[in-house]
Amino acid sequence: MNYLSASKSQSNMFAGDLKAPTIAVARTRLMFGVFFFLVAFVVMGARTVELGMSTPITAKQTIARHIEVPATTVARADIVDRNGEALAINLKSSSLYANPKMISNPEAVAQKLNEILPSVPRAGLLQKLKSGRSFVWIKRKLTPKQKWDVNALGVPGLKFQEEEDRLYPHGRLASHVLGYVDVDGNGIAGVEHYFDDQLSNSNRSGEALQLSLDIRVQYALADELEAAMRAHRAKGAAGLVMDVNTGELLALVSMPDYDPNNISGVSDDELFNRASKGVYELGSTFKTFTFANALDDGVATLEDGYDATKPLKVARFLIRDDHPKKRYLTLPEIFAFSSNIGTAQMALDIGSDRQREFMGDLGLLNPAALELPEVGAPMYPASWRKVSTVTISYGHGIAVSPVQLATSIASVVNGGSLNAPTLVRTSAAVQSQRQVISQSTSRQMRQLLRLAVTKGTGGRADARGYRVGGKTGTAEKASGGGYDRKSLISSFVGVYPMDDPQYVVFALLDEPQGTKETFGFASGGWVAAPVVKNVIMRTAPLLGVLPKWEDEGLYQKVALMIDED
Repeated sequence: MNYLSASKSQSNMFAGDLKAPTIAVARTRLMFGVFFFLVAFVVMGARTVELGMSTPITAKQTIARHIEVPATTVARADIVDRNGEALAINLKSSSLYANPKMISNPEAVAQKLNEILPSVPRAGLLQKLKSGRSFVWIKRKLTPKQKWDVNALGVPGLKFQEEEDRLYPHGRLASHVLGYVDVDGNGIAGVEHYFDDQLSNSNRSGEALQLSLDIRVQYALADELEAAMRAHRAKGAAGLVMDVNTGELLALVSMPDYDPNNISGVSDDELFNRASKGVYELGSTFKTFTFANALDDGVATLEDGYDATKPLKVARFLIRDDHPKKRYLTLPEIFAFSSNIGTAQMALDIGSDRQREFMGDLGLLNPAALELPEVGAPMYPASWRKVSTVTISYGHGIAVSPVQLATSIASVVNGGSLNAPTLVRTSAAVQSQRQVISQSTSRQMRQLLRLAVTKGTGGRADARGYRVGGKTGTAEKASGGGYDRKSLISSFVGVYPMDDPQYVVFALLDEPQGTKETFGFASGGWVAAPVVKNVIMRTAPLLGVLPKWEDEGLYQKVALMIDED
């Protein structure tokens, strides 16, 4: 017997016996694997369908699950001027927040963050990073470099939230009109506050808010007021340019001002809007209204006059003239020479009740209806007695805002229509609220206002070629129950061109000081009238008002009524 052959034969027999069960086991295992894979695939597919059909998780639900996320600042509509120039826009910015639960070494992280963000105290940072919360704000609105440096730290618990940052491209220019927003984009002052709902994302139509301002005119006015403030060491200034036919404000300036891009450290004085919220006794500018009242009611005509030989005694007060002529004065002379004595007698002929009614008709007894939260209420006597009638006739004993004064002056020169002041661009001439004086009275007042510049106290406002009319105003500031003769509110209100009035230009200086060039005087005719002249010369070409030779025929008759001594 061959033992080797027998062994091979037995081996083949055992191999055949083992081969069949091994393949069967492998096949069974493979089937189980495929089965479990199919089950897992079905479960995952079902879960995907379930998630797709479910309601998305909201930010509030996320917070409810203890995963805190920062809120996103909503975008605001842009603000532009009447020509489409951007005044307030949005830029993307990043804000830094942290998840303290993901920060293992808060001391080291606080130290590094303080080096990058020195305005954030290290102690405060450390307290936040040790709070154990899942979300804390570190700093809002980082600069690009700050974001880069924080990101370079590589700390997983530090994260960024994209937000909208409000930017004012012109800086301080028009700050009191625009106002500013807080860190969350809520309007705090100016039109940002007044139109907050309209500007916010939930209420915006996608269009920019277009203001009536012309930023070119705004710059010219601000530049001239700032120069006058420096020259006369005044503590403040205000001014405006208004369309006499629509009430649109092309410029509104208050100084000192501020930069709405950075309001940290801004003082209350800088935030105070002297043009719309400040109310002042504006002196002889009010004689314009007394004359308009008398002429429109037929109390006096341009051919009439009053005796200004000596001071006028009313109760225990003596009414005097700053530039006494000590003779009988015609109405044009009273206006041109700014006689308190003549104006006071005219007011007494008008009467207290009618004077008060007329002032109310002009809108001088109620706050201006302007699209700003910063609007001042006028001040006047509760009891309108005889002495009040006299002093109010020349601008003492009543305090109004520059916006109120300009609005009333516009109605006197535009044919007698009172239009509400506005900071919003209008597409066409608006309907007037009411007719306050007649067309003929308005024409006579334009003659008198021009006369006050060519022959009277407003000569320094005469911008050659633009037929400027206007009225000076100088008033002592109230102090300790009386008046401080050294503290003046000096102003000038001008209108041009007087043969076809288009714009009111107003300038005010708060406590100006006389200079060598003004011979020590600080009255409205010396310090404010030149501001109006310069603004007109700079802006009239921008507004399409062409210079031309004056038609003397319009003013010749009234000018002949003046004896300049």
